[in-house]
Amino acid sequence: MEVPGAGRNRRIGPYALLGSGRTVGGGELFAARTDEGLLVTVTVAGPEPAANPEFRDRLRAAVEAARRLSGAFLVPVVDADADAPVPWVATRFTAGLPLRHAVDRHGALGEPALRVLADGLARALAILHGAGTVHGEVDPDSVLLTMDGPRIGALGLVGATASPPPSPTDDMFGLGATVLYAASGGEQDTDALPASLREVIGGCLYPEPSDRPTAEQLVDYLEHQGLPAPEGGWLPPAVTADMAAAAAAVGSAHAVQVPTPPRPVRAPGTGVSRRNLIISLAGGAALLGGGAAALAFSGDSAPPPEGRAGGLGTTARPTRPSGARTTSAPSPSRSSADGPEPVVLAGPDAAKAWSRTGKRAPTCLEASDKVVMVVTDKATSFMEAASGDRAFDALNTRNSFGANMSTYPTAYADGVFYLLCDAPGQWGLLAAFDAADGKVKWAVNLAASDPGGAKIVSNYGRQYLAASGGTVYVCGVVRDYGRKFSTDNPITGYIRAFAATTGKKLWQVQGTDINNVLVPPSGSRLLAASAIPAKEPGRVQMIDAARKGARGWKVPLRYPSPYYGTGWPMTDYADGHFLFAGGKGDTLSVVDAATGTEKWHQRFEAKNGDLVRMGAPFSSPDGATVYVPIGSDLAALSMADGTLRWVATLDGASDRGGANLFTASLRLGGRHAQCSADTVFATDSAKTLWAIDAATGRARWKYTDSSQPDVGFRWTVGGDRVFIASHLTMTAIAADGR
Repeated sequence: MEVPGAGRNRRIGPYALLGSGRTVGGGELFAARTDEGLLVTVTVAGPEPAANPEFRDRLRAAVEAARRLSGAFLVPVVDADADAPVPWVATRFTAGLPLRHAVDRHGALGEPALRVLADGLARALAILHGAGTVHGEVDPDSVLLTMDGPRIGALGLVGATASPPPSPTDDMFGLGATVLYAASGGEQDTDALPASLREVIGGCLYPEPSDRPTAEQLVDYLEHQGLPAPEGGWLPPAVTADMAAAAAAVGSAHAVQVPTPPRPVRAPGTGVSRRNLIISLAGGAALLGGGAAALAFSGDSAPPPEGRAGGLGTTARPTRPSGARTTSAPSPSRSSADGPEPVVLAGPDAAKAWSRTGKRAPTCLEASDKVVMVVTDKATSFMEAASGDRAFDALNTRNSFGANMSTYPTAYADGVFYLLCDAPGQWGLLAAFDAADGKVKWAVNLAASDPGGAKIVSNYGRQYLAASGGTVYVCGVVRDYGRKFSTDNPITGYIRAFAATTGKKLWQVQGTDINNVLVPPSGSRLLAASAIPAKEPGRVQMIDAARKGARGWKVPLRYPSPYYGTGWPMTDYADGHFLFAGGKGDTLSVVDAATGTEKWHQRFEAKNGDLVRMGAPFSSPDGATVYVPIGSDLAALSMADGTLRWVATLDGASDRGGANLFTASLRLGGRHAQCSADTVFATDSAKTLWAIDAATGRARWKYTDSSQPDVGFRWTVGGDRVFIASHLTMTAIAADGR
């Protein structure tokens, strides 16, 4: 192709152009070589912008800013001439393939590669945005795949020279669309996003710019998932082979070298929920009376924007937003300074009531005020809560996988322990043990109640066990053999009910509208939440146990992604009401359990402008107080009207070096917060368990155990004691820490 200003010898400045170029954003991109044989990449501006003097002024300023930027995933600027007949910018040559080329030729990338792609782009944009610059052309053409991660240029011509300039939120939309392109093979089908990225990448594609996460927030989100990095090369072998062939085609020249900094380590408190994040209540709680059950709250009764009808499970093709660009973040309607002063948690180390060492590491725990049930991969044993001594003879029931993010296999109610377990020669049992003597009351084989008779047609995954009101509930996912998941044929969840006295099966319901299930400690009404099926709004709905699982009232949710997973419930119950995250995940909605009528709702905002995403709410045993974890903050609200009572705030860093967060705020499955009569117990990402005075929000004590799993403690509360499992050791701490 003819390159304006290149001359017959195809030179731009001191560089000889190699081969043909390709269009990227606001210019043409070429591999080029100096007379000494060093390789660079040259971007040449088009003739129209080059004729504009303002373009040259903006480019000159952008080049000066870009020269000061460096990062592991940024391609640095090494030379430029904004005053040449045709302006150009040279960057360090980087051997790699454009993302579009790789996807068009080899298909979609897998989940590990997508996570590396999203993380690398977010880290690069965090550096640019932190320096007050914007790239402006993040897309599959400008993103380069290299052997050790993705790359984008430290200077994008569009971001550098456009008038009006693009905003960081436009870059985040581009990042989301780019990752979606790589996940779907170019089809822009959001169903192709893996579960670990669905929420955050979907958030990048929100129509409203202020709703999108920042680059720093995206990095923080991925870090706190704690998923392992891919082993070996991060790209498929076919892509790396193409990469090597492309590098060989350029020639045997040498690339211009500039120092590459190590992977950045962020200072504590610079992530999505900083240590100084102070939540504010936007305008106070709204008390409502007599609303219809089908109404959504906080303005959510309006239909979702086009392409968002099913939350993140739609097949809509996102388009780049039009209209004026904005970088402004939502501001709080009322500062939390108008309410109680935040309490920074600080307290003494707890004194252990007792500690015992066993032969096998516990996989899950459950406790009453008198007895602790300890389950390992070999046996089930019982300990005296007061002393740690053996309470009863051990049983041969076991659970090898135990409690984790997606499974919670124990429950206690009315003097009986319940356990999802195996025994020698028997698998898939639900067993009940008398807490008074440790004897087996009954055990049923759950596989015997699977439909299909002798022919196994479905696998019923058992993710969550609960007991209430004389009934035991097993909840999970139905996996039909030979069935392929799609937006038209999504995951099916189920609820099974058994008589607590005999183990007799009472009823079963299932459907694609059942994902995350809450069983309250009293009453006959359950709450099922769902983010699917796609193309429909998510919802929370009442399941009436007294009517054998009949579906009752329902409330649609425009942003239902917290309820996509099965396992530990992400909703709560208190004083005859259900509590759940509504709005954009920033609003606590409280509805009557019988009718679905909203009692009140409370929206949260961050003083520093961060996006707010509530964790799972939980309540005091008497139902008078509800606790809402949000990043580094824990807010206590009156259940009567949503009045803010106190806010407790974490200080310091997590064990990974980022901001220290309440684990319950991360919306992971599992037990991360509980209450006794006068104490709130909550774990954080520094692997510390806090005991917080329920009346004041001040710390009573703390207990740190670096050997705990990354997703949180193995622990439970029984009476006025906390019981903690750490490898082979069981530890008890009194609620008062003494």
